[in-house]
Amino acid sequence: MKKYILAHDLGTSGNKATLFSEEGKLLGSQVAAYDTDYYNATWAEQDAEDWWRAVCVTSKSLIHSLGIDPADIAVVSFSGQMMGCLCVDREGNPLRKAIIWADQRAQAQVLQIEKHITQRDYYHIVGHRNTASYGIQKLMWVRDHQPEIYEKTYKTLNAKDFIVQRLTGQFYTDYSDGNSNGCFDLVNLKWSDEIIEYAGIDADKLPELKPSTFVAGNVTAKASEATGLAIGTPVVIGGGDGVTASVGAGSIRPGKTYCSIGTSAWITTATEKPIFDEKMRTVTWAHVIPGLYAPNGTMQTAGGAYSWLKNTICKFEMHEAEVHSTSPYEYINAQIEKSPAGANGIIFLPYLLGERAPRWDADAKGAFIGLKSENQREDLLRSVLEGVTLNLSLILDALRQQIDIDEMLVIGGGAKGAVWRQMMADIYNTKVMVPNLLEEAGSMGAAVTGGVGVGLFKDFDVIHNFIDVNAVHHPNPEAVKIYQPMKELFNECYFALKDVFKKINA
Repeated sequence: MKKYILAHDLGTSGNKATLFSEEGKLLGSQVAAYDTDYYNATWAEQDAEDWWRAVCVTSKSLIHSLGIDPADIAVVSFSGQMMGCLCVDREGNPLRKAIIWADQRAQAQVLQIEKHITQRDYYHIVGHRNTASYGIQKLMWVRDHQPEIYEKTYKTLNAKDFIVQRLTGQFYTDYSDGNSNGCFDLVNLKWSDEIIEYAGIDADKLPELKPSTFVAGNVTAKASEATGLAIGTPVVIGGGDGVTASVGAGSIRPGKTYCSIGTSAWITTATEKPIFDEKMRTVTWAHVIPGLYAPNGTMQTAGGAYSWLKNTICKFEMHEAEVHSTSPYEYINAQIEKSPAGANGIIFLPYLLGERAPRWDADAKGAFIGLKSENQREDLLRSVLEGVTLNLSLILDALRQQIDIDEMLVIGGGAKGAVWRQMMADIYNTKVMVPNLLEEAGSMGAAVTGGVGVGLFKDFDVIHNFIDVNAVHHPNPEAVKIYQPMKELFNECYFALKDVFKKINA
């Protein structure tokens, strides 16, 4: 009887291998880091062989450390970084380093597509804007600047698809990662002939599309030797990390919503149809669950703004944390609690790296607004968390225009602090629930997807065996009264400074 599910989560900084029991218990995990090459101001690349080495090391280490029989692993499944472009030959060998999601070099290719289709029309096909973040624009760049590599390219893959190919010899991608290529017909779940024609790309260089639960193949003898997995172990393709996290956060039915607070942050819900926002503030992903979609809005610097606050303004808290061997965020949160809702009139715009949703403004900058002589240090600290949460609340409001959302699960490292979680409940004006495992949503989503794919689980409802809610925060009516008008003021501050930001950037 098979007992275990192995999930690999291929992130930007490394791969995490996690083993779950079929009852949903986390048995152990191993992490292997890899590097990213950042250069030429907007370029970001990774060596795909580093991904493979990380999968091999973590698989072997996890199996050995837990003392399990590899034959008892029922399935291997994946969550992986999205919006990349890895060119491989017919044997699956990389022809160059992978251009990852953070890379923004393909600006000229965005303009090439814009000659044929407006942003609005593109958005209504793909569910996303035409930007340099997506895979098709990056492949166009390879065609334009490295034609010899483009000609040799058999398929272009994302991170998890490359590992699936290494394990099974098969070339596939799922709908969620297909969506991240930027040439995907979201309604019909197929490659968009129209956008592929406008991009001037050979359609046969794109992998075959399959549902996330699809069994791509079985572990080959060669892959078994490299990973320690048993020959013949089923491999389920899984999904892009932002979408597998939806399963791991319990967003498996229409209206089920979660907020992930990491370096960046997003709010994602589930619907039966794509949500096309009139102002194009949000995007929609193909869900890993057949028949569902995952409307989403992602901001650039959430936990990143909190980290900036710690490293620049909170030197004292960092020192105290080092002396007492604890987290500096505990000291920062203690200061934040001294300031009332509204931070005594200070508004912080959290746009330290420009902004995606809801602004889509690369020129946007961070700012403290409303400083007065009576303001205290704790007001500055509180305003940073309020600014991030107010920006997320605008994303939530855009989603709420088309779907009812009355509760939210919160995950990620930023969800560790009770003061921030209560702030979310007050600003979102909704119940906020805190699960037992804050940073395992991607792995749990991949595990459940794999289990459903091989028939170990009947359906995705089994995720409730994986999630335990440890705490619930309810909106404080007095704080809600303060934050509702403050949200409008926050919005006005951004638009008042929008042209100033452009001048500063110039």
